[in-house]
Amino acid sequence: MPTSPPVIALILAAGRSRRFGSDKRRASLPDGARLLAATVAVAQRCFAEVYVVLRPEDDPQALGLGAEVRLVRCAAADLGMGHSLAAGVRAVAEQRSRAVAVLLGDMPWIAESSLQHLAYAADSERIVFPLYAGERGHPVLFGRRYWRELEALTGDHGAKAVLDAHEEAWLGIELDDPGVLRDVDTPEALSGG
Repeated sequence: MPTSPPVIALILAAGRSRRFGSDKRRASLPDGARLLAATVAVAQRCFAEVYVVLRPEDDPQALGLGAEVRLVRCAAADLGMGHSLAAGVRAVAEQRSRAVAVLLGDMPWIAESSLQHLAYAADSERIVFPLYAGERGHPVLFGRRYWRELEALTGDHGAKAVLDAHEEAWLGIELDDPGVLRDVDTPEALSGG
């Protein structure tokens, strides 16, 4: 049972996996779990509500997602991550939450303790993110104050513009978790090494 404060997890998974060469969301990890399903499972253990942004044609069952996962369909996903993020934040805007944790669907190795630590640090006025060896990682947790700006995003730069505009709100938390930096861009990365 998640014990974290009211923070919604929003997993961005509407990309085309062009660098990977096939649909990486379906790729198997060494333990047999599918990449996206593994990322979602970790988030479900840490957040009371988990939303996943997909393309309109995606079959959630084929991606290994259960019926309990809340889906957001983004028709403009091919126009860039900014569109997917905006669609996701619009979908959660009416929820009672002080922050949204934006996770990437290809990062299954983030420790549960890291997600919980970040969620407890989040509030409506902050932008919280992990640091590992001084490098900013994922997820980024945006306080409710910044949701309107996130809803207006377009293009392929994700939330960079919102981050850059509000450096005064940053709270970087150093964590001993290399998983906050490890994503899967190529089949070789599936080993987690």
